[in-house]
Amino acid sequence: MFDWLRQRRRRRILEQPFPDAWRSTLRRNMRHFGYLDASEAARLCQLVQVFVAEKYWEGCGGLEMSDEIRVTIAGQACLLALGFEREPYVNVETILVYPAAVRPPHREEPIFATPRIVPDRQYLLGEAHARGPVILTWDAVRRGGIHPELGHNVVYHEFAHKLDMLDGAVDGVPPLGGRPQYERWLAVCSDAYEGLRRAFDQGIETFLDPYGLNDKAEFFAVLTEAFFDQPLRLRDLHPELYAVLSEFYRQDTAGRQLRAERAGASGASL
Repeated sequence: MFDWLRQRRRRRILEQPFPDAWRSTLRRNMRHFGYLDASEAARLCQLVQVFVAEKYWEGCGGLEMSDEIRVTIAGQACLLALGFEREPYVNVETILVYPAAVRPPHREEPIFATPRIVPDRQYLLGEAHARGPVILTWDAVRRGGIHPELGHNVVYHEFAHKLDMLDGAVDGVPPLGGRPQYERWLAVCSDAYEGLRRAFDQGIETFLDPYGLNDKAEFFAVLTEAFFDQPLRLRDLHPELYAVLSEFYRQDTAGRQLRAERAGASGASL
């Protein structure tokens, strides 16, 4: 009954044309939008339209909420969901957006807490709560969307956490398609995690962000950033990791970027 009502509401949302201003925002603030083919772009616009309408948005710290902010965040969040049959963020109701990095209140660690390998970032760029909102900072959102070459995207990171939380456990293993996929995921990701730990302990610089060593949930979020922002390097340096992420997200981000770059180079030479 509730699913039928949701689908009916979404059909009404999608009966409205996608605003030209929103498309311009995606082109301006999300370089990945330019990598999509026509069918992918149309699918993303539909996801964005529903996402913007269904979530509760609030500007914090003096930030005035605008369509540019909503659409930029929605575009990046929905890119993760592009290969899924349905938009998966049923566990996201509220998105709080600050203008810039905020310093979170000090929280005492429990006496028996596991020490963090990489210290928490001093200033908060984003946060995802299991039974609460996604918190983002607008300057980091916009920077990550425009400059994927930096390899850090707060929206991808926090919404990867929300995908991880869908099965009720925050353990770096999102809902997968069955036991074979689950076993491949554990084998490949555990091996990569230990390899990153060994490199970090030896002081070796790595492509993957050592922040992922804090726990398996952070590792999955870091992998997601790499899969979407630096897919060619991830595929070249960690082909097995790329393969399990491509299977989960149902996207070939490296192939998509290569096609877009070749098309751009061909167009520039004409």
